[in-house]
Amino acid sequence: MDTLLILERLDRLEKLLIGSKEVLTFDEACDYTGISRSYLYKLTASGRIPHSKPNGKMLFFDKAKLVEWLLQNRRKSKHDIEAEALAYTMRHKVQ
Repeated sequence: MDTLLILERLDRLEKLLIGSKEVLTFDEACDYTGISRSYLYKLTASGRIPHSKPNGKMLFFDKAKLVEWLLQNRRKSKHDIEAEALAYTMRHKVQ
């Protein structure tokens, strides 16, 4: 088997394993979120991303909290806004 193919398969398997974990290491959190190591360090140092540091050294991340953090500040789609506008006009019809 080609070395590149083996490395790609290993990468996919590793991502599947990360998907089943609830607590992620720093490197796993980088892989999971796609955030670079340097930016994730900045986010943790500034307290802008939820993390734990139980032994005062290593960083750990609750995957559910990471997902919640990643999905904050949701922007409504055009369809959502139009549906809300229609619902509002139906509730506030001028008689």
